[in-house]
Amino acid sequence: METAQVVALVAFLFVAIGVALGARRTGSILSRTREAEGFRGGVADLARRVETSLGDVSVLIDGVRRRDTEPETIRASLTAASDAVERYAEEARGLAAPRIAVPHRDAIVYELERAGRALELVTHGCILYGTGRRLERGTEADTAVKRGYLNLIHARESIAEQAKLAIERAEDASPVRRIQRRGV
Repeated sequence: METAQVVALVAFLFVAIGVALGARRTGSILSRTREAEGFRGGVADLARRVETSLGDVSVLIDGVRRRDTEPETIRASLTAASDAVERYAEEARGLAAPRIAVPHRDAIVYELERAGRALELVTHGCILYGTGRRLERGTEADTAVKRGYLNLIHARESIAEQAKLAIERAEDASPVRRIQRRGV
C-alpha cells in the first residue's frame, strides 16, 4: 500500500469516528428533549384536568358547607371525583420526568393523594349528616366537610404550583430550549 492510500484511509477513519460521535451526541440531545417535552405536555394536561375536576366538585362541597345544598345530592360527584383523583395520581406516577423535575412530579402525586383524603373526609361528613339528628351529628359533620373542603382547596393550589414548577424544570432540562434561549 502506498503512503497516500494509508493517509487517506486514516483520514477517512477520523472523519467516520467524528460523524459517529456527532450522531450519538445529537441522538442523546433529541432523546432528552423528547423526554422533557413529553413530560412538560403531560404535566400541563394533567394539571388542567385536575383543576377542572376538583374545581367542579369544590363548588358542590362549598354548597354543602354553606348549607345551600343537601349532602346526599353530591355523594355521586364525590365518588366520581375520588376515582378521578386516584387515576390522576397513577397517571402522575407514570410520567417519565427529567431528573431535575422528579421532586415536583412526586409532589404532584403527594398532593393528589392529599386531595383524595380530603374527598374522603367530605364524604364522611356527608354520611354523618344523614345519620342521627342534626344537633347530635351536625358539629362533627360540619367540621369534616369544612376541613375536607379546605384541604381540597389547598391541594388544588399546591398541585397548580407544583405543575408550574415541574414545567419550568422540564424546560430547563430540554437541550433544545436551552439552545433557543442562548440564540435569542
